[in-house]
Amino acid sequence: MDFPELAGSELGTKEYWEQSYEREIQNYNDHGDVGEIWFDEDSQIRVINWILKRDEIQADYNVIDLGCGNGMFLIELAREGFKNLLGVDYSPKAIELAASIAKDQELPIEYKVVDLLSEKSMTELGTFNIVHDKGTYDAISLNPDNPKEKREKYIENTRRILSDEGYFIITSCNWTEEELITSFQGKFEKFCTIPTPTFRFGGKEGSVVTSVVFKK
Repeated sequence: MDFPELAGSELGTKEYWEQSYEREIQNYNDHGDVGEIWFDEDSQIRVINWILKRDEIQADYNVIDLGCGNGMFLIELAREGFKNLLGVDYSPKAIELAASIAKDQELPIEYKVVDLLSEKSMTELGTFNIVHDKGTYDAISLNPDNPKEKREKYIENTRRILSDEGYFIITSCNWTEEELITSFQGKFEKFCTIPTPTFRFGGKEGSVVTSVVFKK
């Protein structure tokens, strides 16, 4: 089953994010404000709590944050003792901000500018025990130019860097769990859902965000 593509938006363009992080760098330099956490902080906390409760997940796991933005997800994992952390983003300004925050907090997190849609660039990163995405698949889906093709490249490249027993954790505010499972079919299988707050409207129950854990 194919789902309708999302309407294109400036949120799906690199130019938008470069301008946004340029402002956040200025705010950070002027006021120490690390900037916004995409969606909300609660979504990030729920994912981190899920990771911390898994007995098999060790602090030396290789973790990559796709579309890391200001890097706060990895900042929190580093505070919990995780050591092998890599944040990637196609926005050089995002990487500049994230690296500055980590350096100022004396946390050993690596950051790189990477095009998630480039097979070569992604393959060169190696493999990871945890691949995390909060909002990046959404942003790719909002690209005004061939979003379906870009989504498919993202899915293929993400599968390449996930270790055989690794976890791919994705949080989305634009796609439902059913839509994510369908889109990733053949590449990933659902492992579990991370519970998120629900609401009822018109006799139906829904969620503002969806967090799903996949495996190969």
